[in-house]
Amino acid sequence: MEITRLVLPGPAPTPRDVTRLCARLARLYEDGAAAVECDAGAVTAPGLAAVELLARLRLTARGRPYRVTGAGPALRALLGLVGLVELLGETEEGEPAGGVQEGVEPDDPAL
Repeated sequence: MEITRLVLPGPAPTPRDVTRLCARLARLYEDGAAAVECDAGAVTAPGLAAVELLARLRLTARGRPYRVTGAGPALRALLGLVGLVELLGETEEGEPAGGVQEGVEPDDPAL
């Protein structure tokens, strides 16, 4: 499967970037992109606009193949602080990965 790249602007995305990049992502899927890789490597001084951008991009993807790569320590720390580290496709420390059941009891219904 071919992966299309979408590069986020750095060092800090602005609210204007949110609308533009969400529209760009929607066009990529409309034009037949099978999967999109969002490169966050340039985001070195993230603020709340970066959080909003990543959240809206995830919503725009609507379950289609999408992942974030290159997130640096500052972006990871900010997403962890606001409780949205899952926007990077990772789980928070101590949290099970999505769809993973921690334990099974004999009378639990099958998922």
